[in-house]
Amino acid sequence: MMMEFSTWDILRNLLLAARWTILLSLVSFIGGALVGLLILFLRIGKGRTGRVLAAGYVELFQGTPLLMQLFLAFFGLGLFGIDVPAWLAAATALILWTAAFLAEIWRGCVEAIRRGQWEAAASLGMGYIQQMRWVILPQALRIAVPPTVGFSMQVVKGTALTSIIGFVELSKAGSMVTNATFQPFTVYGLVALIYFALCWPLSKSSQMLERKLNAPHSHH
Repeated sequence: MMMEFSTWDILRNLLLAARWTILLSLVSFIGGALVGLLILFLRIGKGRTGRVLAAGYVELFQGTPLLMQLFLAFFGLGLFGIDVPAWLAAATALILWTAAFLAEIWRGCVEAIRRGQWEAAASLGMGYIQQMRWVILPQALRIAVPPTVGFSMQVVKGTALTSIIGFVELSKAGSMVTNATFQPFTVYGLVALIYFALCWPLSKSSQMLERKLNAPHSHH
C-alpha cells in the first residue's frame, strides 16, 4: 500500500537534510579558507619550491572534477583498509577543493595591489612580512570579500555532489524522499527552492559588498 505524504511532510524531511548541507558548507568553507591561506602564502612567497608546490596544488584541484575528488577521498583510503565515513570524505574533498579556488581568488586580489604600494612600504624600511601585514593584505582584503562571498555559493552547490558517496544532504534526501513518495516534481521543486534560499542571500550580499567596497577604488 502506498502511504500518502503531504507537501509539509516532504518539506520537513528536506529541511532536516538541509541542516547537513549547511553544516558541510560551513566546514568546507572555513576549512578551505584556512588551507587556502596557507596555499596563498606559499604561492606569493619568496621560496621557489613553495611556489611550485602551491601552483601544482591549485592546478590539480581546479583541473579535475570535484566528483572525482570525492570518489578518491572516499574509496582511495578504503584501498589501504581505512574505513572512511561518508561525511569525513565529503568534508575532506570539499575543503581541499575550496582551498584551491580561494587561494587563486585571493592571489588575484594580492596581485591587483599596485607595485607602488610595495615600493612605498619598502621605502619605510618594512620587511616582506610587515609589508604584507600592514599594507598589502588589508587592501587585498577589501577586493577579496565580494568574490569570496560569491564563491561560497559554489561550495553550497558543490555539497550536492557528496550524495554520490552516500552522504545524506539535501539532494540525496531528495532522491530518497522521491523513492518513498513517487512525487519527483514536488520533491525536486522543493529541493531547488531550498538551494535557492541558501544561495540567493549569498549572491545578493556578494553584489552589495562589491558595490560598497569597490566604490573607493573604482579607478582601478
